[in-house]
Amino acid sequence: MRITNLNPDADIGASAWMTTLDGHSLLMDAGTHPKRSGMASLPLYEKVKDLDVDTIALSHCHHDHVGSLPVALRYFPQASVMMTELSYFIVERILHNSVNVMTRQRDELGIREYPLYTHEEIDDRSFVFQGFGYRREIEWAQHTATPPSGRKRGPTLEFFDAGHTLGSAGILVRGKSQSVFYSGDVCFHDQTLLRAADFEGVRADALILETTRGNREVDANFRRDRELDRLAGAIERVLARRGTVLIPAFALGRTQEMLAFLSLLIRARKLRDQPIFIGGLGRVFTEIYDLQSGRTNRSHPALKLTNSLNLQVLSATDVDSMSLRGGRIFVMTSGMMSENTGAHALAARLMEDERNGIFFVGYADPETPGGRVKAAKQGEKFMFSPSVGTLSRRCEILDFDLTAHANRDDLLGLVADVDPRTVVLGHGDEVARNWMAEAILQRHPRMKILQPGPGETVDI
Repeated sequence: MRITNLNPDADIGASAWMTTLDGHSLLMDAGTHPKRSGMASLPLYEKVKDLDVDTIALSHCHHDHVGSLPVALRYFPQASVMMTELSYFIVERILHNSVNVMTRQRDELGIREYPLYTHEEIDDRSFVFQGFGYRREIEWAQHTATPPSGRKRGPTLEFFDAGHTLGSAGILVRGKSQSVFYSGDVCFHDQTLLRAADFEGVRADALILETTRGNREVDANFRRDRELDRLAGAIERVLARRGTVLIPAFALGRTQEMLAFLSLLIRARKLRDQPIFIGGLGRVFTEIYDLQSGRTNRSHPALKLTNSLNLQVLSATDVDSMSLRGGRIFVMTSGMMSENTGAHALAARLMEDERNGIFFVGYADPETPGGRVKAAKQGEKFMFSPSVGTLSRRCEILDFDLTAHANRDDLLGLVADVDPRTVVLGHGDEVARNWMAEAILQRHPRMKILQPGPGETVDI
């Protein structure tokens, strides 16, 4: 078995892993780098362009895992694309939105390489997309669920619920004598809507493991319900002083979790029933969450967000012009306040009024506008973004640990459960990976730990 790390960066970037097993090649994920633009954001497909890839398997539909899928299909035009049936309902919407964003960035920022693919290309290739249920073993090399009689079974893959976002999965790949489990992005605690990952019974010879929170120690007294209570109190405090609340959130996953939280607060009469303002893409994924609630492992399966909340979709014009007085709540894309997003525009308007509150509920890279907001000191000026320039931080800014990623101790538990001979570490910065490597070896001194760099291939 050979595994190649196609992420162009040594930190979290464009997730893509090429695995060759029993003479067949499988690409797991086809992301784009969230902090790079143009061709530099792509996985290192040139490193493996000569391989005959049978299938591309997707762990979930966040951009850093699927954003370059149409480009991957140019390199490997014979490949089918496999994902969970829940991801199947999402993936085309994600890709079409990417075209819109890239086209706007080409026009506004002069990135001539954009868009990296077109709406027509997505439509022309979508016939190879296939959705499968969890815990169903699929023969991916010949694209059949069961082999014809008389023919030996080829390598298989199986999706396991990763609990990270709708449709997220760990992927177990089995060959004749070897197996590998790719964790994808995984969450081992219940969120407000989605329940924890279900990897029970997974065993493999090799484990490709995310390490996102390997650099973050969690207090032994931490409890998620207390963190939610703290957020509820902060919202109440801002509304009481007639300020506006902004919760920056990724359109897929974080937005729906926050809407569910607000809905439960209203149901419990801890928050008055009022309009909740969201972006258009967040509304699209919220409707999918509602429609697919019956086939999702979630708390509150009867909770339909589009019915329980008065959701108001904002256009770019609305964000720039609407009144922000009187106690409003916004759950807006994007979680890192990237430029040309609703969260970015609203933050710029809210920042210098002490009545307002901006509450982060997920990770924001230090080099993004959101990261700079988090780092800014109260009352001091800071560089928000190139398009806005310098702002003074006067509003209330708080960070809440409501992650959809596994904590590092839970990842160590996964290593123990899967019991691999080899662990391949990725999807984390150097500090996170090194902490995980040392902690794994302390508990399992006979395990082999690998950290392949960009474009590096390891033999297992």
